[in-house]
Amino acid sequence: MKTPGQYRILFLGDVVGKPGRTIIVEGVPKLNRLYDPLFTIINGENAAGGVGITPDIAEEFYRAGADGITLGNHAFNKREIMPYLSSGKPIVRPANMPDSVPGKGIATISKEGIELAIINLCGRVFLDTYDDPFREVDRLLANLVTPHILVDMHAEATSEKIAMGWFLNGRATAVVGTHTHVTTADEQILPGGTAYITDVGMSGPYPSVLGMDKDVILTRFKTSLPTRFEVANEPGVISGVLISVESTTGRAQSIERIRFS
Repeated sequence: MKTPGQYRILFLGDVVGKPGRTIIVEGVPKLNRLYDPLFTIINGENAAGGVGITPDIAEEFYRAGADGITLGNHAFNKREIMPYLSSGKPIVRPANMPDSVPGKGIATISKEGIELAIINLCGRVFLDTYDDPFREVDRLLANLVTPHILVDMHAEATSEKIAMGWFLNGRATAVVGTHTHVTTADEQILPGGTAYITDVGMSGPYPSVLGMDKDVILTRFKTSLPTRFEVANEPGVISGVLISVESTTGRAQSIERIRFS
């Protein structure tokens, strides 16, 4: 039951391939009825065959009940997404990329008098070359009026994600980590009222290696030979977090992990 004066954000982790898409389409309507979030946000950067996303998949997520979509380092693996990112839809690629790159790293969604800003950032440790995410998020926050701010920190290194949580402590409603596909058990409310978790996990085939076929990955590890990764043909599981937020201040009151299959 929701507390008066609060609303909820449902954030679901990286959707991986067809099993992930299938469970998202089936599960999001049920999760929305169960938890009654004001905003449902999905990281969809691995939704198309394990890397990237297409406009058709994005629209499928919106029809299922998503209010916004975040991406990551695979944002541009499907070339057809490029014009869609500039269409005005609530889908964000990493903000710490050059301004000439299609799309934007921030989008706002308004419901019931609440304006939620969604920001997508990519880490720099062990990933491709990106601009400084700390400097970029500082720049974005300086131009925001709303106190309701969700940051998807898409990064490899746990230290970089934890550092971003503390950097935005008291300045963002939530900092949620994505990319590593493994749910961490460190969900917490930081002293300034920012909900934080290092990684929300994935929405995809859990009998797998991070969503990929077990046998293919085992062959790669055992032989060191190059292999083509394939999404596992297994049932999908949704991983995410539910965040309760104070409506007037944008400060998080609670964060809890959820899992749906």
